[in-house]
Amino acid sequence: MTISQATMDVHSHPMALLLSEIGDTLQEPKSGDIRMGVIVDKRPHELLIDIGFKSEGIVSGREIERIVEEFPSFEIGDQLPVFVLREDRDGNVQLSISRALAEQDWERAEELMQSQAIFDGEVESFNRGGVIVKVGQVRGFVPASQLSFAGASTNGDEATDGEERWAPLVGETLKLKVIDIDRKRNRLILSERLAMREWRRQQKEQLLDSLKEGDVYDGVISSIADFGAFVDLGGADGLIHLSELSWNRVSHPNEVVAVGDQVKVQILTVDLDRRRIGLSLRRLLPQPWEVINDTYQIGQIVRGRITKLVNFGAFARLDSDGIEGLIHISELSDRRVTHPKEVVSEGEEYDLRIIRIDTDKRRMGLSLKQALPSEPEVDWQIAPSDEFETNGNGQYAE
Repeated sequence: MTISQATMDVHSHPMALLLSEIGDTLQEPKSGDIRMGVIVDKRPHELLIDIGFKSEGIVSGREIERIVEEFPSFEIGDQLPVFVLREDRDGNVQLSISRALAEQDWERAEELMQSQAIFDGEVESFNRGGVIVKVGQVRGFVPASQLSFAGASTNGDEATDGEERWAPLVGETLKLKVIDIDRKRNRLILSERLAMREWRRQQKEQLLDSLKEGDVYDGVISSIADFGAFVDLGGADGLIHLSELSWNRVSHPNEVVAVGDQVKVQILTVDLDRRRIGLSLRRLLPQPWEVINDTYQIGQIVRGRITKLVNFGAFARLDSDGIEGLIHISELSDRRVTHPKEVVSEGEEYDLRIIRIDTDKRRMGLSLKQALPSEPEVDWQIAPSDEFETNGNGQYAE
């Protein structure tokens, strides 16, 4: 009588149920079976495991050494999975814990293959073709083509350019997907590139659903284009358009930011249909003209870079905050100037004097000639003294 039949028949004798349970537990183990066992004894070089059979199974000392990382210590009464290897000449059932764990890990790998789920794995070692990641007891391989790590050396060292290029990844945790599995050949192929692509897509979906216009986020400049800078917000990239990088005129994003910079940005737009995020850097910064009177005053000497020449003068950008002012052609030099290029060139830096600030029109007047050091006044009419007297030519003689 089976356990299910006994539980269904309320009139069954309790002894019948007990005999049924004993019959199930005494089922003879077969090679390849995986069972849950209980440690009943610890010996110097082996463990005795109760697997529900008439005699205990044995785990050898060599087997124990293989699983020291997973089981640093064993105590009587601990439960653990075991794989039935064989029955030796003395009738003892030889067991393997590592094989049981490996079989469970292969089953997990097959489930990951079917579901295409993303999981984390630590890089254990590497070779010329890629890196090795342990999935429990199973060694998985991530080919170089499936790695997103760009760690190749450019110093010309052949060893570093080859196998050693993956050395920095040892100990790192990667996001991975199972892309190929063959248990007979002990083959488990993983991909970081596909996992990261999927992970970033998931992160972007989650982020897009949570973003609101006006929110402020911390991010990292991930790449730069002529039209703006992309910011990684933690799984999704947003774009700071060139016009939103600074309150001042910017010709290229690298004038303001660099790849790897940590920035604080404001969400401008969230386009769910096109999966695009618009960001602003400048809107979290004070508008320079609103605080200009706290920074500058008429008569102050400032450092400025010539940005543009026009017929009536030259524009200069101040180094401190990027405000641009005009040096009128009449303020370039004391001599007559027909065009600013006679005095200055684009890109040159000069000390300039502020001569006008118009906050309403957002204009600043600068002067180059008034910032030049004045020549010291010299009084050439030196009165004669008792020690000196003039000669007939009006010159002093001793």
